[in-house]
Amino acid sequence: MFLVGWASLILGCIGIFLPLLPTTPFILLSAYCFSRSSERLHQWLVTHPKMGPHIRDWQRNGSISKAAKTKATMLIVGTFAITFAVVNVGLSVKGLIALMGVSVLTFIWTRQAPQAEQVLPAKVVVE
Repeated sequence: MFLVGWASLILGCIGIFLPLLPTTPFILLSAYCFSRSSERLHQWLVTHPKMGPHIRDWQRNGSISKAAKTKATMLIVGTFAITFAVVNVGLSVKGLIALMGVSVLTFIWTRQAPQAEQVLPAKVVVE
């Protein structure tokens, strides 16, 4: 598990810079692997200022913050737009890429927000 954790962490970091390599699933996998093999590395990940809050939200209840959803959407749409503009492939390949992007965005936006972000109905006071 320790080596899988490191491999997924490295792939997640590479995914920050490579357009179609996802970052988040690899970081979540590394957090899971480190939770089973290295408490020190797991603690480092969950307390990391950038990755920690996202990992903790996901581990607690499978939630993704609205800010993370918005950033992910901008990055995914931008990456796919650049890919469509630069890569010379057939329409069917572009259709598959678009389907993949829509699928990922659907998954992201159908996850709940963390509990603190969920908007609760206002109390109605009757006099």
